[in-house]
Amino acid sequence: MAGGLGVRPQKVLLGPAVGLAVRPVVAGSTPARAAAVAVVAYRIAAAALFRDPQVSLLAERAAPADLPFVVPLAARGRYVGTEFVRDLAAQLDGDYTRDAPDVGIVASLDELVGGDFYPAAVDPLVREFYEHTTRFALDIVPEWRAWVRPGYLLYRTALARPLGQANVPMNQRQAQRGVVSRIDTVDPGDGGPVVRGWIRSYADDDEPIYVGIYTTYRRNGRGYVSVGFPLPGGSFTATLEPRLRPGGGLTLTSRGTRVDAGHYLTVVDPDTGDLTTLTVPGFGEELQVWASDDGELRAGHAFSLFGLPFLVLRYRIRRKG
Repeated sequence: MAGGLGVRPQKVLLGPAVGLAVRPVVAGSTPARAAAVAVVAYRIAAAALFRDPQVSLLAERAAPADLPFVVPLAARGRYVGTEFVRDLAAQLDGDYTRDAPDVGIVASLDELVGGDFYPAAVDPLVREFYEHTTRFALDIVPEWRAWVRPGYLLYRTALARPLGQANVPMNQRQAQRGVVSRIDTVDPGDGGPVVRGWIRSYADDDEPIYVGIYTTYRRNGRGYVSVGFPLPGGSFTATLEPRLRPGGGLTLTSRGTRVDAGHYLTVVDPDTGDLTTLTVPGFGEELQVWASDDGELRAGHAFSLFGLPFLVLRYRIRRKG
């Protein structure tokens, strides 16, 4: 039971291991004494073996300008869904464009230059995909690790589908429903950056797969991609560092060499806009996109939790029409 409360799979396994180890010591003791010794031994072992925090408080009631790597766009209701960007346009009093033509998830890869990343070395087709994403169609094949399937099934049923967010296909059969991809934009009209919302849903009934708000920012001479996933009252942000991939491909990773790269769970104060943010180092993500020999694009989107790989999304990306 103590191991199960640790949540992390390694801690879950550590629980019965410690129980078996202390069993000879507590043989003949009362149940209460045996339980106390086992739990104390488990807590000491867990503290010694798992020193890296998986979640930690980064900031409390901070101004958005102090956390440029966070996308502070929250859903005001209990449901995110495929119309989030339209509702956001009303909040921002900006011009809304549904399924904007010939637009990308980033305005230009030149915004990411810095460090050891040089956009000129990126394959032209890879660059076109990022700067003109709507020219392409995507096929997805999910590859889940067996250990995470039961937990994800519970998460998908209890959270993802009711929220209309982060509803990744469970298997190939679900993926064969087809994926519709579009980018909705909001132009605030004040010279500020255009909001780009990449929305993916199932082709048969428009059920949301995910809604991501894509932004770029620069700090200390380096550019980053920040993707905000709106949630009721807050957001989950993935800030990714760009790297060159051999052969002209592009890698975006949360395991960057700078502190900004990572994942952040944020609550947005509805009255002041202040942010209370947790950093989530236990979550890892890496996206690789490259040109294949057949003139199309391939992508691998890998995720890990507590240092354990749990999902890879394989994409085939081809030009529409």
